[in-house]
Amino acid sequence: MKKLYAATAACALLAGAASAEEIKLGILFGFTGPIESLTGSMAAAAEKAIAEVNESGKLLGGSTVTAVRGDSTCIDAAAAQAAAEKMVADGVKAIIGGDCSGVTIATLTNVAVPNGLVMISPSATSPALSTTEDNGLFFRTSPSDAREGEIAADIMMERGIKEAALTYSNSDYGKGLAEAIQKAFEAKGGKITLSAAHEDGKADYSAEVAALQAAGGQILIVAGYIDQGGAGMIRAALDTGAFSLFELPGGMIGDNLEKNFGAEINGSFGQVPGSDSPGMEVLQGMGAGAFDVNSPYTAESYDAAALMMLAMQAAGSSKATDWAGKVMDIANAPGEPIMPGELGKALDLIAAGTDIDYQGASGVELIGPGESAGRYREIEIKDGKITTVKYR
Repeated sequence: MKKLYAATAACALLAGAASAEEIKLGILFGFTGPIESLTGSMAAAAEKAIAEVNESGKLLGGSTVTAVRGDSTCIDAAAAQAAAEKMVADGVKAIIGGDCSGVTIATLTNVAVPNGLVMISPSATSPALSTTEDNGLFFRTSPSDAREGEIAADIMMERGIKEAALTYSNSDYGKGLAEAIQKAFEAKGGKITLSAAHEDGKADYSAEVAALQAAGGQILIVAGYIDQGGAGMIRAALDTGAFSLFELPGGMIGDNLEKNFGAEINGSFGQVPGSDSPGMEVLQGMGAGAFDVNSPYTAESYDAAALMMLAMQAAGSSKATDWAGKVMDIANAPGEPIMPGELGKALDLIAAGTDIDYQGASGVELIGPGESAGRYREIEIKDGKITTVKYR
């Protein structure tokens, strides 16, 4: 099937190569809100892929790509939709994002699908996105939280954790992740003593922590956001002596975890989507201080942007409904492996009718409903720093 795609793509390119255009891609991330400390690096990595393609001059007969940023806020669906609608009015061809799951679901349903736009999210991980009606227009380069639940359960069991209390952000992301962790942990013989939501944006979380402490547990799992209620729950737990050890999913892992808590949470551990693929080291060298490839979802953001532009080349068109069906072909074997820094080479290969297997920075492999098979970086806080234990 893929060989047929390559020949078809080459013919399409020959037919459309003469008409260069300006192609606008939206970047819809929470530049304000509970993960704002992560999104600067994410956006810079996506824009690095765009700059790389522009420098090559090889996309669709010399077309250029322009990034259009919009603030999803991560948590305000109305604000995210308004930002996406403005992107549509500005003529964007696709949206890199959203970032958080709730705003991504809302934007996909109410903006992207009605307007025939592709969305590729690097960080929206809710299992609900696997079954959301998307007309084949939604993909993600990060794995579903259903997979993270299994990883978290494995890590806790390997560390001798048999009972845990669980707090989660009262959001699509938090709810889906909490359910996944509890299901996987209990299937392995663990016990969740209490699973309770917390609201983001509160000044005091002592009541929530008291209830979790009363329920008991060797550890507190915090399925929240590092720049919002998740951090508040940890602070309240430490200040009251309720818990000193924490299990930290992806939304809690970032520079502000070290800055806010440091050695206070030594021994705490967690997991975040990440890979030790060869492309990670390559992208780190390309960052030049603009981004940190080890910051959560940064590599996945570069890959989301790259997949969009390579799929356009494969279809010979910037129209999303023309190239959406090429994303899975570009992302998977067979074909010549493509790493970060090789987007110009990939555009040439596609134009020549040669199959590519875009592996990118995160070791991209898309499965099922257009989502990442996914690998995770297990971390532990040692001497106040986030350190890598291994990859899973």
